[in-house]
Amino acid sequence: MHKIKPNKLNNMKEKIFTFIFIVLTTMTTLAQSQGKKNETAPIKSQFVENPVYQLFSTQNMWTFLKLDTRNGKIWQIQYDVSSSNRGETRLNSLALVSIDKEVKGRFTLYPTQNIYNFLLLDQIDGYVYQVQWSLDEENRGIIPIN
Repeated sequence: MHKIKPNKLNNMKEKIFTFIFIVLTTMTTLAQSQGKKNETAPIKSQFVENPVYQLFSTQNMWTFLKLDTRNGKIWQIQYDVSSSNRGETRLNSLALVSIDKEVKGRFTLYPTQNIYNFLLLDQIDGYVYQVQWSLDEENRGIIPIN
């Protein structure tokens, strides 16, 4: 029977370990790069960079604000686990710019410390509006600040 010397045995173990490590690393890298190839980059860049509509969460877990980023129109969105409290209500149904000045991404909303108020910014002209949402119709509205 032929015995392998301890030095040679350790050397073989190192080579096997190194080989397995390289194979696993290569497989992981290839799997990650394959996953990136399957992503829908054109859709992502087309819709995420300049979306027409955006949803903004409020501090009320059941209420979101939907903004048309082209013209500043806003809707209050209510959702619920029961169908009786779901719905979409116009908060600002008037466009803040004419159709020829609409640009995707022109308007955006910023939350304030007040749960019911946001600031609407026209990112092209710099106009700012106070936006107030409410469950009561008489307390909803939009007011120009400057």
